[in-house]
Amino acid sequence: MSKARILIVEDNMDNYEIVRLVLERAGYDVFLAVNGRDGVDAARAQKPDLILMDLDLPELDGWNAAQKLKTSDETKSIPIYALTAHTMPHERKRALEAGCDGYVAKPIQMKDFFNVIEQALLVEKIKKGKLIS
Repeated sequence: MSKARILIVEDNMDNYEIVRLVLERAGYDVFLAVNGRDGVDAARAQKPDLILMDLDLPELDGWNAAQKLKTSDETKSIPIYALTAHTMPHERKRALEAGCDGYVAKPIQMKDFFNVIEQALLVEKIKKGKLIS
C-alpha cells in the first residue's frame, strides 16, 4: 500500500515543521511549497493526494492559489484544505468559495486534524475508485 502524499503550502517554517512531523509520524509522505506560486507548480508536477494550504502566502495568496488549482483540469480533483489562522466566518466562506474543499483552523487540534485528513483522503479514494488498498 502506498502512502498518501500531502503537499503543505506554508511560508512559516515553524508551522510547517509541526504539521510535517505530525503527518510523517502518522505515515504520510509530506512535501513543502513556501508560497502560493510554488504551491501551484508543485501540485501540477507532483499530483499530491491532498493539499494543505495556508491562506496568507507571499507571491500568490492561498485563496488565489486554490482558485488556480480548482480551475485547471489537471489539478481540479486534488482536495485542498485551508490550514489557516483566518477563522472568522467570512474568511472561511471566502476560502470555500475560492475552491477549498475544507478548512482546518490553526493552531491545529490533533484529534480533529487527523479526522479531517483521514476523511479527506477517504473521500478522494472513493472518488477515484481506490477504496481497497
